[in-house]
Amino acid sequence: MSRLSSPSGVRVNRPYFVPVDSRTVRDTSLTYRALGLLTYLLDQKEGWQVRSDQLSKGEGREGREAIRTALRELARRGYYRLERRRFRSGQCAMGTAVSVIPIEQWVKDYEVFGTGKNPAVPVVEQEDGSFLVEYPDGTFGSDGFTADPANEEPSADLGPEPEEEPEPVTAPSKPEPPAPAKPAPKRRTRRTAEQKRADDEAKAAEAEKKAAMKKALDDAAEEVAKWWWAHADRHLGAYVGQKKGYVAMRSQVRSALEAGYTQKDCGRALQTAEKHWPSAQQWQHALGVVTKNIQPSQPFGRVAYSDAATWGVPDKGSSSLPGASQTTPSVDDDADDATFGVLPN
Repeated sequence: MSRLSSPSGVRVNRPYFVPVDSRTVRDTSLTYRALGLLTYLLDQKEGWQVRSDQLSKGEGREGREAIRTALRELARRGYYRLERRRFRSGQCAMGTAVSVIPIEQWVKDYEVFGTGKNPAVPVVEQEDGSFLVEYPDGTFGSDGFTADPANEEPSADLGPEPEEEPEPVTAPSKPEPPAPAKPAPKRRTRRTAEQKRADDEAKAAEAEKKAAMKKALDDAAEEVAKWWWAHADRHLGAYVGQKKGYVAMRSQVRSALEAGYTQKDCGRALQTAEKHWPSAQQWQHALGVVTKNIQPSQPFGRVAYSDAATWGVPDKGSSSLPGASQTTPSVDDDADDATFGVLPN
């Protein structure tokens, strides 16, 4: 049980010295920022107030928002919490609680109180000086503080030491047989050179396979991007947007190829979007249209105009899509159904 020297001071669940428990140090769910802040808080005296604006001041300290982020992380993991305390005297005060180890009850209380507008956990002082959590339904529960005497500070007056009683004289007994020796721990066998070489070769093969797959995707995306950039310049006019337009469009194509779309799907989607560099929403919509997952919108219920359907000639946008075979479009072919190849540099 923690002793309060101030109604709004911090309550620390720790022994009278300042440890950093090994379980806490090795808690991989904590960031180093949160672990460092927790260590600093545990080193403070009882009654010290946790204030993010003060913690953010000083050389080498992070900003207030970084401190608040770390405090929220500690609260989620059960190391820290904000409390709204009601004392037997009727006085109320806001304070904080810190623990050297994660407290499961604090994690559960955070799910109840920590996600609302007022994240403070309401606690009520008991006759023995401890606190109980008051839940929204009116029930009370443990505040998670341990009652182990090892976690209490020693009393200032321990009293006189007891006198030692003389040891009784006993008859000599037969010596006990020695305990059986414990078997020596097994040594780890080192990997042989052949095993190490085989492992290295397997890793190298896996890395080479991944590199080949990456290169294939990059080459396929570059092929579609080059074709579209030349095609768009002819039919949409010269590009005058941001300098990164080509690179961003190529990245969109690569992501689509990686997701399972074909080069032909990507080429037709770029034609459907009718943009040198379509936005993310336009790109996703165009991919849905060409794969027939989305019904293309037709304003006023009219059928989209097609030169081929009206005049019996290929549309202006007809060309050869990457990843498709070379064919001659028929009179009834629509522009989106044309197939074409990559333009030479």
